[in-house]
Amino acid sequence: MLIATDPDADRLGAAVRMPDGEYKVLTGNQIGALLIRYILEARKKTNTLPEDAVILKSIVSSELATAIAQSYQVPMMNVLTGFKFIAEKIKEFETNHSHTFIFGFEESYGFLAQPFVRDKDAVQALVLLAEVAASYKKEGKTLYDALQEIFVEYGHYAEKTISLTMSGQEGSAKITALMKSFREQTPAEFAGIKVVQTEDFKQQIRKDSAGNTEKMTTPSADVLKYTLEDESWFAIRPSGTEPKIKFYIGVKADSDERAQQKIELLQAAINEITSQ
Repeated sequence: MLIATDPDADRLGAAVRMPDGEYKVLTGNQIGALLIRYILEARKKTNTLPEDAVILKSIVSSELATAIAQSYQVPMMNVLTGFKFIAEKIKEFETNHSHTFIFGFEESYGFLAQPFVRDKDAVQALVLLAEVAASYKKEGKTLYDALQEIFVEYGHYAEKTISLTMSGQEGSAKITALMKSFREQTPAEFAGIKVVQTEDFKQQIRKDSAGNTEKMTTPSADVLKYTLEDESWFAIRPSGTEPKIKFYIGVKADSDERAQQKIELLQAAINEITSQ
């Protein structure tokens, strides 16, 4: 197994050696799922899981994490992209004595287990992931084996991020036009699949397919997220630092092959829209 951090040690990556000698790189979402499952199971076995426990993730991170948390009756709270929003929630919990923070993560390889740090911390995550790997090794399993067990129990989840560069004044105008088009003309379906929920984080409104709306409590941000009838979802946001627009895709299926097919289907629909 390989574990590495980035130069400032806030992001963590990992790869698992397969029987053929090749290495399987784990995604940030997969590492997050492995850590959450391990923490919750360990807390349950030792009877140390607080009744007010909560896990935090960004709105564009995998729903597999939500499914795992819910199976332990632990709520998942979604925050905007950026670890500062996870840190803000931790401070809120401490001030209001409302919840006990258990874990937080983002799909972009950011993880936090202990809140004495108020940012993603690869040092914490590295030690914890090594402990998880050692635990499974005692059972003759790798992290990849453990991940497959999670997929069998909760379903095969897969995610993909598409980052499109649109430079210059023309590119900036196209990004603005794309966001405006999606915001003003909510699609009834996407890639042939019915849209059952729309979340506009800029206008802070959540709307279902029947037209019922509710006010969202997250801070305002130029992000749109659509949930489809088959539990797939996609989100769109312009980059705040680069001339890019980002699409995040998440799917659930009964096999890895079917999950990848769903990813390709949604990606093809996105490519068709952005190439116009």
